[in-house]
Amino acid sequence: MEKRALGKGLSALIPPKEVEQGQQEKVLQIPLSQIKTSKYQPRVEFNKERLEELISSIKEKGVIQPILVRRSADGYELIAGERRLRAAKALDIERLPAIVRDVQDIDMLELSLIENIQREELNPIEEANAFQKFITDFKFTQEKIAQVLGKDRSTIANTIRLLNLPKKIQEFISREAITAGHAKALLSLPTENEQLRVCNLVIKKGLSVRETENLVARRTAGTKSMGSKKDKDANIIDIENRLQNILGTRVKIFHGKSRGRIQIEYYSNEDLNRLLDIFSRVK
Repeated sequence: MEKRALGKGLSALIPPKEVEQGQQEKVLQIPLSQIKTSKYQPRVEFNKERLEELISSIKEKGVIQPILVRRSADGYELIAGERRLRAAKALDIERLPAIVRDVQDIDMLELSLIENIQREELNPIEEANAFQKFITDFKFTQEKIAQVLGKDRSTIANTIRLLNLPKKIQEFISREAITAGHAKALLSLPTENEQLRVCNLVIKKGLSVRETENLVARRTAGTKSMGSKKDKDANIIDIENRLQNILGTRVKIFHGKSRGRIQIEYYSNEDLNRLLDIFSRVK
């Protein structure tokens, strides 16, 4: 793939067409009935209050900024501007100002993802699904995604791992009932039932991320061999908790009188490489 300037939003991914001096790019008035939303739109949740504010603004001043679309077999596919499209539909507006661009599928996903990340409009599950789509649809590695988005590979890996949680917990994350930090701690629990049980407890008691990490650490502490869950030293539990937070995976410490061992779990080759990256940065 040809290397492109990425991570800078619309201007980086879709450079303006060359136009003659003094000419402006053509804005078309396209019927809403001909515009379809993009299958590469990572956002699922749209803030109702912000959408209502946009509806009020458009009702008073009209649509000031054109949406971006590309041509499709039966009309147009949206590139950017879904909130404006939704607001226009709510107001029964028949046409929207739009700029037509020639954009490939991979650019569609990159553009939608980068724009939403820059505006901090994606929840962690939406980000995770978008990252996974890079892998399944375009055969990207986690390292390549990190390069495209200007993020650490460990961040990409940790976000994708949220998709290993039960769907119910993913819904809690999307609805902001718990944070990604809470979810990251829950990933260290061995079964889905245990993850759900602890998640419900976290929500019911309003536990902080640190309190959740401590709770998970106590539940995942070893039962035998160099100490049991019942009498495991609180300092060892705290160290396990800190290591799990740093490494983003389940960690067990088996501590004896004069020696011990640390058990670090990984769940795929990519996850192992992520851990190796973390260790390689330690001097």
